[in-house]
Amino acid sequence: MKNEKLKQQILAYALLVLGSALFAIGDVMFVNPYLMAPGGTYGLSNVFNTLWPWKISLYAICMDVPLLIIGTLILGPKFGFKTILSTALIFLFTFILESVWGYNPVIFDGKIMEAPIEGLSMVQIPHDGGFFVPDYFLNTVVAGLIYGVAIGLIFRSGATSGGSDIISMILHKYTKISLGTLVMIVDGCITLSTLVAFGDIRLPIYSIIIIVIEGKVIDLVVDGVKSYKTAFIVTDKIDEVRDYIIKDLSRGGTVFAGSGLYQGAERKMIYVTLNRTDLVKLKSNLRFLDPNAFVNVIESSEIMGNGFKALPTE
Repeated sequence: MKNEKLKQQILAYALLVLGSALFAIGDVMFVNPYLMAPGGTYGLSNVFNTLWPWKISLYAICMDVPLLIIGTLILGPKFGFKTILSTALIFLFTFILESVWGYNPVIFDGKIMEAPIEGLSMVQIPHDGGFFVPDYFLNTVVAGLIYGVAIGLIFRSGATSGGSDIISMILHKYTKISLGTLVMIVDGCITLSTLVAFGDIRLPIYSIIIIVIEGKVIDLVVDGVKSYKTAFIVTDKIDEVRDYIIKDLSRGGTVFAGSGLYQGAERKMIYVTLNRTDLVKLKSNLRFLDPNAFVNVIESSEIMGNGFKALPTE
């Protein structure tokens, strides 16, 4: 048991280190050269870095540390060691990468040039004095994928997102606005800062696309690619349906007893969770097992327990 727990801890910290490194790569090599700011303190740091040249990591850590302290004082000790470690690792990796790599783009359409060509939309590389012809769409997709994998791995490690999310948590404490809405508002303001700073409407639009892709990838990394459905089946042929689920689908379930709302007749209901393939088989055969069955199928975002994802050890 101790060895298993130690392995899980080692894996968690490995994911934390990898996620932090990927986040730095996404920000320095893909987001910053295109002057985008997809939320968070590092998004705002990208804007500051271009307007007033100073390292992204230094801008970010100057915001992250006070936010962690203020958040702890107002919200209590919600931020564990892994969140603090993640903040430090992202700072370290970002500092090293921008010191070694600089702020040059990885993806661009054409050669880096010393001066802009008339009629072409070009982005200035911060502090390097050069210009490049941007490939906004491809860069946005890749940046969203890298950000999503990075933050997903950090979440999988047990760490949480700090930074600007702390502002949302504090506002949530003193307002009736939902936390999700406040996160969108705070990150939206950071994203729109690119329009104010650089006057290019494309920048906030592409930043929002990064956020959307990032969110989808985070869900895949955290929850996995498997999709499960939960079915509630009200049937008078309870034995036939139960036998089919157990023998043909090799699944278990739970039987509830109840009564109809209209006539008060006693009915039985089966509760069962299935993957997409098994659900299709069940629906196809239900019309033969009980043509009068009533079925309600709902999306299951996460299933834990025997036969599915293991329960967390902590």
